[in-house]
Amino acid sequence: MTTPHNAAKPGEIAKTVLMPGDPLRAKFVADTYLEDVKCYNEVRGMYGFTGLYKGKPVSVQGHGMGMPSIGIYTYELYNMYDVDNIIRIGSAGAIRQDVKIMDLVFGMGACTDSNYAYQYGLPGTYAPIASWELLAKAVEIAKEKNQKYFVGNVLSADLFYNDKGAPTPWEKMGVLAVEMEAAALYMNAARANKQALCMLTISDEIHSGKELPAHDRQVGFTKMMEIALELAISL
Repeated sequence: MTTPHNAAKPGEIAKTVLMPGDPLRAKFVADTYLEDVKCYNEVRGMYGFTGLYKGKPVSVQGHGMGMPSIGIYTYELYNMYDVDNIIRIGSAGAIRQDVKIMDLVFGMGACTDSNYAYQYGLPGTYAPIASWELLAKAVEIAKEKNQKYFVGNVLSADLFYNDKGAPTPWEKMGVLAVEMEAAALYMNAARANKQALCMLTISDEIHSGKELPAHDRQVGFTKMMEIALELAISL
Protein backbone atom coordinates (compact mmCIF):
# COMPACT_ATOMS: atom_id res chain seq x y z
CA MET A 1 0.00 0.00 0.00
CA THR A 2 1.34 3.41 -0.94
CA THR A 3 0.02 6.83 0.06
CA PRO A 4 0.19 10.26 -1.63
CA HIS A 5 3.29 10.94 0.51
CA ASN A 6 5.03 7.57 0.84
CA ALA A 7 5.94 5.07 -1.88
CA ALA A 8 6.88 2.25 0.50
CA LYS A 9 5.36 -1.17 -0.11
CA PRO A 10 4.13 -3.42 2.73
CA GLY A 11 7.02 -4.80 4.74
CA GLU A 12 9.56 -2.21 3.59
CA ILE A 13 9.39 -0.12 6.78
CA ALA A 14 10.65 -1.42 10.12
CA LYS A 15 8.57 -1.43 13.29
CA THR A 16 10.72 1.38 14.68
CA VAL A 17 11.39 4.55 12.66
CA LEU A 18 13.83 7.34 13.49
CA MET A 19 12.56 10.66 12.15
CA PRO A 20 14.55 13.87 11.71
CA GLY A 21 12.91 16.92 10.20
CA ASP A 22 15.59 17.18 7.54
CA PRO A 23 15.45 14.37 4.94
CA LEU A 24 19.19 14.84 4.34
CA ARG A 25 19.76 14.03 8.01
CA ALA A 26 17.82 10.83 7.40
CA LYS A 27 20.15 10.05 4.51
CA PHE A 28 23.17 10.78 6.71
CA VAL A 29 21.95 8.32 9.35
CA ALA A 30 21.34 5.64 6.72
CA ASP A 31 24.69 6.18 5.01
CA THR A 32 26.66 6.36 8.25
CA TYR A 33 25.11 3.73 10.48
CA LEU A 34 22.96 1.25 8.55
CA GLU A 35 23.90 -1.77 6.45
CA ASP A 36 22.02 -3.34 3.53
CA VAL A 37 20.13 -0.07 3.07
CA LYS A 38 17.08 0.24 0.81
CA CYS A 39 15.53 3.59 -0.04
CA TYR A 40 11.76 3.11 0.17
CA ASN A 41 10.63 6.69 -0.34
CA GLU A 42 11.66 9.73 -2.38
CA VAL A 43 8.22 11.30 -2.81
CA ARG A 44 8.44 15.10 -2.29
CA GLY A 45 12.13 14.59 -1.47
CA MET A 46 11.19 13.12 1.93
CA TYR A 47 13.70 10.29 1.91
CA GLY A 48 12.96 7.08 3.79
CA PHE A 49 15.41 4.22 4.27
CA THR A 50 15.41 0.81 5.93
CA GLY A 51 18.57 -1.04 6.85
CA LEU A 52 20.23 -3.08 9.54
CA TYR A 53 21.83 -1.69 12.68
CA LYS A 54 23.80 -4.34 14.54
CA GLY A 55 21.81 -6.91 12.60
CA LYS A 56 18.36 -5.53 13.44
CA PRO A 57 16.03 -3.68 11.01
CA VAL A 58 15.61 0.05 11.59
CA SER A 59 14.04 2.69 9.36
CA VAL A 60 14.84 6.38 9.16
CA GLN A 61 12.72 8.96 7.36
CA GLY A 62 12.39 12.74 7.25
CA HIS A 63 9.19 14.37 8.50
CA GLY A 64 9.57 17.97 7.38
CA MET A 65 8.92 21.12 9.40
CA GLY A 66 5.97 21.81 11.66
CA MET A 67 3.04 19.88 13.06
CA PRO A 68 1.03 19.64 9.83
CA SER A 69 3.98 17.92 8.14
CA ILE A 70 4.95 15.50 10.92
CA GLY A 71 1.24 14.92 11.49
CA ILE A 72 0.84 13.53 7.97
CA TYR A 73 3.94 11.36 7.92
CA THR A 74 3.54 9.85 11.38
CA TYR A 75 -0.20 9.24 10.91
CA GLU A 76 0.58 7.21 7.81
CA LEU A 77 3.41 5.30 9.45
CA TYR A 78 1.32 4.34 12.49
CA ASN A 79 -1.97 3.65 10.76
CA MET A 80 -1.07 2.54 7.22
CA TYR A 81 2.35 0.93 7.64
CA ASP A 82 1.85 -0.61 11.10
CA VAL A 83 4.87 1.12 12.65
CA ASP A 84 4.95 0.70 16.44
CA ASN A 85 7.60 3.19 17.56
CA ILE A 86 8.64 6.60 16.22
CA ILE A 87 11.66 8.40 17.63
CA ARG A 88 12.01 12.00 16.50
CA ILE A 89 15.67 13.06 16.31
CA GLY A 90 15.43 16.81 15.90
CA SER A 91 16.98 20.17 16.65
CA ALA A 92 15.70 22.72 19.14
CA GLY A 93 16.32 26.17 20.53
CA ALA A 94 17.24 26.35 24.20
CA ILE A 95 14.78 28.35 26.31
CA ARG A 96 16.17 27.66 29.77
CA GLN A 97 19.51 29.36 30.28
CA ASP A 98 21.34 26.30 31.63
CA VAL A 99 20.57 24.36 28.42
CA LYS A 100 23.40 24.92 25.94
CA ILE A 101 24.28 24.20 22.30
CA MET A 102 24.78 20.46 21.61
CA ASP A 103 23.06 19.43 24.86
CA LEU A 104 20.56 16.59 24.57
CA VAL A 105 16.92 17.07 25.57
CA PHE A 106 14.37 14.28 25.91
CA GLY A 107 10.84 15.66 25.67
CA MET A 108 8.84 14.12 28.51
CA GLY A 109 5.95 16.42 27.65
CA ALA A 110 5.17 18.86 24.86
CA CYS A 111 3.43 22.16 25.50
CA THR A 112 2.05 23.77 22.37
CA ASP A 113 0.39 26.89 21.00
CA SER A 114 -1.10 24.77 18.21
CA ASN A 115 -4.74 23.82 17.77
CA TYR A 116 -3.79 20.30 16.63
CA ALA A 117 -5.83 18.64 19.41
CA TYR A 118 -9.06 20.32 18.23
CA GLN A 119 -9.70 17.41 15.85
CA TYR A 120 -10.24 14.99 18.75
CA GLY A 121 -13.24 16.83 20.20
CA LEU A 122 -11.97 16.65 23.78
CA PRO A 123 -13.79 18.56 26.56
CA GLY A 124 -10.57 20.13 27.87
CA THR A 125 -6.86 20.65 27.26
CA TYR A 126 -4.88 17.57 26.26
CA ALA A 127 -1.35 17.13 27.64
CA PRO A 128 0.84 15.34 25.03
CA ILE A 129 3.51 13.14 26.64
CA ALA A 130 6.21 10.71 25.54
CA SER A 131 5.91 6.96 25.88
CA TRP A 132 7.43 5.99 29.22
CA GLU A 133 9.10 2.84 27.87
CA LEU A 134 10.99 4.80 25.21
CA LEU A 135 11.88 7.66 27.55
CA ALA A 136 13.16 5.41 30.34
CA LYS A 137 15.30 3.36 27.95
CA ALA A 138 16.69 6.50 26.27
CA VAL A 139 17.77 7.87 29.65
CA GLU A 140 19.38 4.53 30.54
CA ILE A 141 21.34 4.48 27.26
CA ALA A 142 22.44 8.11 27.70
CA LYS A 143 23.73 7.27 31.19
CA GLU A 144 25.62 4.25 29.87
CA LYS A 145 27.28 6.51 27.27
CA ASN A 146 28.03 9.20 29.88
CA GLN A 147 26.15 11.78 27.82
CA LYS A 148 24.80 14.97 29.33
CA TYR A 149 21.03 15.21 28.93
CA PHE A 150 17.94 17.00 30.20
CA VAL A 151 14.46 15.50 30.62
CA GLY A 152 11.38 17.68 30.79
CA ASN A 153 8.87 19.82 28.97
CA VAL A 154 9.48 21.22 25.50
CA LEU A 155 7.43 23.72 23.53
CA SER A 156 6.06 22.67 20.14
CA ALA A 157 5.50 25.99 18.43
CA ASP A 158 3.46 26.60 15.29
CA LEU A 159 5.67 29.53 14.23
CA PHE A 160 9.40 29.70 13.53
CA TYR A 161 9.30 33.44 12.82
CA ASN A 162 6.97 34.79 15.49
CA ASP A 163 5.91 38.44 15.29
CA LYS A 164 5.70 38.51 19.10
CA GLY A 165 9.36 37.52 19.41
CA ALA A 166 11.16 34.66 21.15
CA PRO A 167 9.11 32.27 23.36
CA THR A 168 11.04 33.11 26.55
CA PRO A 169 7.92 33.47 28.79
CA TRP A 170 7.79 29.65 28.81
CA GLU A 171 11.02 29.60 30.81
CA LYS A 172 9.18 30.54 34.02
CA MET A 173 7.26 27.24 33.72
CA GLY A 174 10.47 25.23 33.39
CA VAL A 175 10.18 24.57 29.66
CA LEU A 176 13.59 23.49 28.37
CA ALA A 177 13.53 24.18 24.65
CA VAL A 178 11.38 25.06 21.66
CA GLU A 179 10.85 22.93 18.54
CA MET A 180 7.92 22.46 16.16
CA GLU A 181 6.73 18.85 16.05
CA ALA A 182 6.69 16.83 19.30
CA ALA A 183 3.13 17.63 20.36
CA ALA A 184 1.63 16.37 17.09
CA LEU A 185 3.82 13.26 17.20
CA TYR A 186 2.71 12.47 20.74
CA MET A 187 -0.95 13.03 19.92
CA ASN A 188 -0.80 10.82 16.83
CA ALA A 189 0.90 8.10 18.86
CA ALA A 190 -1.71 8.29 21.62
CA ARG A 191 -4.60 8.13 19.16
CA ALA A 192 -3.08 5.12 17.38
CA ASN A 193 -2.12 3.42 20.68
CA LYS A 194 1.53 3.41 19.59
CA GLN A 195 4.78 4.72 21.11
CA ALA A 196 6.73 7.93 20.52
CA LEU A 197 9.65 9.90 21.86
CA CYS A 198 11.13 13.24 20.85
CA MET A 199 14.91 13.45 21.26
CA LEU A 200 16.49 16.83 20.57
CA THR A 201 19.93 18.35 20.18
CA ILE A 202 20.20 22.05 20.97
CA SER A 203 21.15 23.95 17.82
CA ASP A 204 20.73 27.49 19.13
CA GLU A 205 20.38 29.41 22.38
CA ILE A 206 17.58 31.98 22.48
CA HIS A 207 19.11 34.01 25.30
CA SER A 208 22.65 34.26 23.92
CA GLY A 209 21.88 34.24 20.20
CA LYS A 210 24.44 31.46 19.58
CA GLU A 211 23.50 29.04 16.80
CA LEU A 212 24.92 26.23 14.69
CA PRO A 213 25.23 26.49 10.88
CA ALA A 214 22.92 24.37 8.70
CA HIS A 215 25.59 21.78 7.83
CA ASP A 216 26.27 21.03 11.51
CA ARG A 217 22.55 20.50 12.08
CA GLN A 218 22.50 18.01 9.22
CA VAL A 219 25.50 15.84 10.15
CA GLY A 220 26.68 16.90 13.60
CA PHE A 221 24.11 15.35 15.94
CA THR A 222 25.82 11.94 16.13
CA LYS A 223 25.44 11.51 19.92
CA MET A 224 21.67 11.76 19.62
CA MET A 225 21.62 9.51 16.55
CA GLU A 226 23.61 6.78 18.30
CA ILE A 227 21.38 6.85 21.39
CA ALA A 228 18.30 6.66 19.16
CA LEU A 229 19.72 3.71 17.21
CA GLU A 230 20.56 1.82 20.40
CA LEU A 231 17.05 2.56 21.65
CA ALA A 232 15.54 1.30 18.38
CA ILE A 233 17.22 -2.11 18.57
CA SER A 234 16.30 -2.51 22.25
CA LEU A 235 12.56 -2.46 21.52
